[in-house]
Amino acid sequence: MSKGKKVIVVGGGIVGLSTAYFLQKEGHEVTVLDKSNINSGASFVNAGYITPSHIVPLASPGMITKGIKYMFNSSSPFYMKPRLDLDFMKWAWYFKKSSTKSKVEKAMPIIRDINLLSRELFEGIKSSGELGDFHLERKGLLMLYKTEKERDHEMEVAQKAGDLGLEVNNLDMDGLRKMEPNIELNALGAIHYECDRHTTPKQFMERMLDFLQNNGVVIKKNEEVVDIITTGGRVTEVRTKKASYATEEVVFAAGSWTSQLSKKLKTKIPMQAGKGYRINVEASTNISMPAILMEAKMAVTPMAGYTRFAGTMEFSGINNIVRKERVEAIARGAESFYKGLKISEEDKSNAKCGLRPVTPDGLPYIGRSKQYENLTFATGHAMMGWSLGPATGKLVSELISVKKTSMDIAPFAPERKF
Repeated sequence: MSKGKKVIVVGGGIVGLSTAYFLQKEGHEVTVLDKSNINSGASFVNAGYITPSHIVPLASPGMITKGIKYMFNSSSPFYMKPRLDLDFMKWAWYFKKSSTKSKVEKAMPIIRDINLLSRELFEGIKSSGELGDFHLERKGLLMLYKTEKERDHEMEVAQKAGDLGLEVNNLDMDGLRKMEPNIELNALGAIHYECDRHTTPKQFMERMLDFLQNNGVVIKKNEEVVDIITTGGRVTEVRTKKASYATEEVVFAAGSWTSQLSKKLKTKIPMQAGKGYRINVEASTNISMPAILMEAKMAVTPMAGYTRFAGTMEFSGINNIVRKERVEAIARGAESFYKGLKISEEDKSNAKCGLRPVTPDGLPYIGRSKQYENLTFATGHAMMGWSLGPATGKLVSELISVKKTSMDIAPFAPERKF
């Protein structure tokens, strides 16, 4: 290993904190800068899934057609707000180019491998005891369907997942009742991905923050980066509204805000913010299995202290506006699958949103900048940011420590062509 370096990580979400975790393990001097108080956003409102099963990238055949179909329906699960925005239009064009069968087939084993690496790292963190006994369950994930159309679609994905060595089973209603005995389901059956895990994001984030601060990592909250100073192809200083930080290495792990940071360096990485919502229900729901509700296009997760209902992919720019119609759509979707479930007005009024950074091809950006030799990107994970946080952090720490990476990162090249 090279000697310990002074590293600035911009972004305190799951990816940024995981990066800091593995960097400090390698003996580096790490400072994390975040524009928020690190208690909200995508790392706190996601479904908490660790999902090797999610082998199909968002950029897949038919998605642009769905986006156009739903463009004027702001309560739809996949919503692209019509707007004259050159960056968005370029991204949408690259997204369309990436949404081919051959590109999806090529991406599947790559997505599987990085998810399996991350699952192993999550479990390693748990078994280490460093974060205490945080919530991580090995129940797998149900893909619940009501119609034969959705069943047939998911069976195709399940077949490919099985071919890639992932543990997957088809459940009829009898099998489903055994797994979810305490609530009546309005469904035909389910696909059960045994390979998946689930967690409680808020709990993990809080414990990771505590661990890092107790082990030499400096966490600077409410410090927005306003300028980045470069000299001779290297980043030498990062400036916030409060202070300046000299550095030897910089990691951009700022999620949906990474594009804005990149523009300060005249480095363009196509990315759009995809907003997702969550509703937490603290009252007992009798739901014990995490599930994706196929027709409703939403996720359900039993977490530590509540059941979370999450979903939607809304491309409407960088904003934290909670649209009531989208929250209502999530509640209706959940209630249509679980008989007797009633999500209260209070729970709906407490809904939150987060912005997920989405690349044109559905693969994250993990790797070195071509322009600046000491700048590393770690962003663009779309709906898999939570699942891929530890793997991304591990890969970045290996790059900065000049070690062989745990997997080939060429497909994640930040300045790749689309």
